[in-house]
Amino acid sequence: MAKALSGVRVLDMTHVQSGPSATQLLAWLGADVIKLEATTGDITRRQLRDIPDVDSLYFTMLNCNKRSITLNTKTARGKELLTELIRRSDVLVENFGPGAVDRMGFSWHRIREINPRIVYASIKGFGEGPYTNFKAYEVVAQAMGGSMATTGFANGPPLATGAQIGDSGTGVHCVAGILAALYQREHTGRGQRVNVAMQHAVLNLCRVKLRDQQRLAHGPLAEYPNADNTTSADEVPRSGNASGGGQPGWAVRCAPGGPNDYVYVIVQPAGWRPLTALIGRPELAEDPEWATPESRLPRLAKMFQLIEEWSSTLPKWEVLERLNSHGIPCGPILSTKEIVEDASLAANEMVVTVEHPQRGAFTTVGSPLKLSDSPVEVDRSPLLGEHNEEVYVGELGIDDEELRLLQAKGVI
Repeated sequence: MAKALSGVRVLDMTHVQSGPSATQLLAWLGADVIKLEATTGDITRRQLRDIPDVDSLYFTMLNCNKRSITLNTKTARGKELLTELIRRSDVLVENFGPGAVDRMGFSWHRIREINPRIVYASIKGFGEGPYTNFKAYEVVAQAMGGSMATTGFANGPPLATGAQIGDSGTGVHCVAGILAALYQREHTGRGQRVNVAMQHAVLNLCRVKLRDQQRLAHGPLAEYPNADNTTSADEVPRSGNASGGGQPGWAVRCAPGGPNDYVYVIVQPAGWRPLTALIGRPELAEDPEWATPESRLPRLAKMFQLIEEWSSTLPKWEVLERLNSHGIPCGPILSTKEIVEDASLAANEMVVTVEHPQRGAFTTVGSPLKLSDSPVEVDRSPLLGEHNEEVYVGELGIDDEELRLLQAKGVI
């Protein structure tokens, strides 16, 4: 069966996480993704290795379903081969530092001359301005995009989120831009430039915090039970475990009290009466100080304390069962171990096992994009330069003798 992006060739000049996460999604959607690496390979092949001299999980989990070729773009022949690769591609994706591709001799103007239909996507740390040349990393983007200032508990330090919203979050934004550009090309016949900055992507994911920043002009934010709302503030506080939305939520402790023995509970108006019965305080359903969402708002910390006094006596899966039986929104805090072992995630092909010729079987995350006519089968990541002959000889048409010379001279 043809995939959604069958026939689309992506020249993947990315490394580490933000770019590879984007191009892996494109590969899962059916694009032919050719990962163009320096002769030394993507640095993450060697980072955080758990098995000596074998591609790390850092690399394998971000580069599935791709082909790998090597090329030294500083050589004259390397530039010629890159030119031919650009000519044959629909999409070029890179996440080098600002100006790096231009310094190779491949400015947007030059790339457009080579291939007017190409979509050229760049991931950078920041947009144009005073931050342009800052070096960007996952948590730097979180720090400068609004995430860290609002994560953590009141009077505590800012905290990074475990979700890689700076890197992989930016990759998802990049894919959206690429797909839009490919769709527009169907009408115009022209490619275009796609630029995505990590700071901007994080900010987009933190938009509700900017909502709350503006609400502060009219008083404290009562939805944050961990914040001191008795005095005025001029910035959004750290939200702790507060949902920060229209329905209050919090993570309540369960038995036996391990680091992930928690259930996250949302208290909706319709759920208050059954919740009071569950926790053994049915009188609160009629108490005017507790009966309405408005009356509970100043008492959120106390409300979740009462719920936790009940939940802490039960295992989280029993708490989950009892809450769900009354239609109360909730979810257990799942550890990484529990996620890897979760049968439903395996059944949904979100946790998959992949065979690798050097490291054996490894577990990785499957595609979160489920298309009925474009099913995804997660294939292993490529070995370094594994597809040199397939691409350079079979597709670009160089002969076997030149391939050997290029290898000997360090061009590939």
